[in-house]
Amino acid sequence: MARFRHFLGIDWSGAKGPRQKGIALAVAHGDGGPPVLIDPGRGWSRSDVLALLANDLPDDTLVGLDLGIALPFADCGAYFPGAKAALPDAPSLWAVIDDVCGPDPNLEVQRFVEHPDFRPYFRLGTETGVRFGCDGASHGRGRFRVTEHAQAAMGCRPYSNFNLVGAAQVGKSSLTGMRMLHHLRGRFPVWPVDPLPDRGSAIVEIYTSLAAKEAGRNIGRAKMRSMEDLNAALARLGSSEVSGNGPIDDHSSDALLTAAWLRRVSGETQRWTPAALTGDVALTEGWTFGAT
Repeated sequence: MARFRHFLGIDWSGAKGPRQKGIALAVAHGDGGPPVLIDPGRGWSRSDVLALLANDLPDDTLVGLDLGIALPFADCGAYFPGAKAALPDAPSLWAVIDDVCGPDPNLEVQRFVEHPDFRPYFRLGTETGVRFGCDGASHGRGRFRVTEHAQAAMGCRPYSNFNLVGAAQVGKSSLTGMRMLHHLRGRFPVWPVDPLPDRGSAIVEIYTSLAAKEAGRNIGRAKMRSMEDLNAALARLGSSEVSGNGPIDDHSSDALLTAAWLRRVSGETQRWTPAALTGDVALTEGWTFGAT
């Protein structure tokens, strides 16, 4: 199973604007050594990341994206139950999001979440849509994918991708990421929506807290803001340390740690065969690599 030669961890952001402080990329090489930040010299934009993945990705790279690659489906039998259009799988969802948001710059998704056909399903600003819950209730934490229930069982604290409110929300990051996945469609597989081939590069969804947990961090203190903490976590993964000391932003530390974590665990067969990952779940909701 150990066939990848490079491991790219991407901490993503759904914030507005042309460049995002919350985006960080790091690569770990299969032959060892410390993970290394990729610095474009001007800060990353989502379009920059798209261009790198489309045009400059080294062969046999496992890419970990810190975002949700789909919306909940299994709980209601649809992404948007009762909506006009029935979307059968994740790629069709990505296509609709990108089509609605075509004029929006920087892979933004405001047009989609404010579209009258879709707005009722989201919690947006002070408004909780009437279809935010599966049964039409407008309360609670919202809908979750099967993989997010698996995350919760592991002690994590997932948020619904329909929730677009709060500092910890991941909805906007996930939706902007889905636009990027649509633009990358056909270049390389997105596991488990697509089967993992025997060779070539592939994309997986990651949750940085899972990597931090396996590196000895408490879920409540998964973020690392010092080089000392980061290097202690890297050591738990059997990785060489990153040079330097003092503070580090948590986006960079997340990218560095997840690159090393992907290198450490990607060869473990059980990571690719979680018990709850059925064929239907794979096609519609995807999965978080490492969730069991």
